[in-house]
Amino acid sequence: MAEAKRTTIDAGEVERFSALAAEWWNPSGKFRPLHKFNPVRLSWIRDQVAGHFGRDPRSPLPFEGLRILDIGCGGGLLCEPMARLGAQVVGADASETNIEVAKLHAAESGVTVDYRATTAEGLADAGEKFDIILNMEVIEHVSDPALFVSKCSEMVKPGGLMFVATINRTLKALGLAIIGAELVLRWLPRGTHQFNKLVRPEEMHGWLADAGMKITDRTGVVYNPLADRWQKSTDMDVNYMVLAQRA
Repeated sequence: MAEAKRTTIDAGEVERFSALAAEWWNPSGKFRPLHKFNPVRLSWIRDQVAGHFGRDPRSPLPFEGLRILDIGCGGGLLCEPMARLGAQVVGADASETNIEVAKLHAAESGVTVDYRATTAEGLADAGEKFDIILNMEVIEHVSDPALFVSKCSEMVKPGGLMFVATINRTLKALGLAIIGAELVLRWLPRGTHQFNKLVRPEEMHGWLADAGMKITDRTGVVYNPLADRWQKSTDMDVNYMVLAQRA
């Protein structure tokens, strides 16, 4: 009997986010935390890309000529800003419902994004290559994170970058990101995150190294309740972001 082909898709996770698809662009809805989180990750991505590729982050189109993949793009909350910065953007998600929502919103906004209902392994096996891959808040929802990192890394051009954001597997994260955010404050739908699928930085580092990627920067991200905003921090116990480069 032939061995089953490995996949990164967790059908339960796809179904969960598909059911919420209509909420993606509602800043006061079920994805409100992502809307709040977007400014800090966008500014970090912009500054890192500008520095690496020698671009002026204050210019109108600093990402012009760069090809970007947003893997697990959801409704396109990162794709549209990247396109507005001048990048050629491919947004990929395993949920066809999410992709349809993203396509509709991009059309209404007049933004050009190449949206595809597909997987990391589907794109990698087709030989797709990108200057930059955005792998943001996705890895904790896939079935095989090592395979996911490997397939994403395959698509990074030499000298290219991959940004990864996720949640650390710590008791602090259990208390704040799951019990606090989902059960007490109800910032996120119950069941959005499963503790055993959260990723420790050392696990992430190992998978990236195995895939030929070198980490060049990393930062924690914390919520400031007084300012009602997320900000970068040295504290990586809960949310953190990693930047890796292909040699």
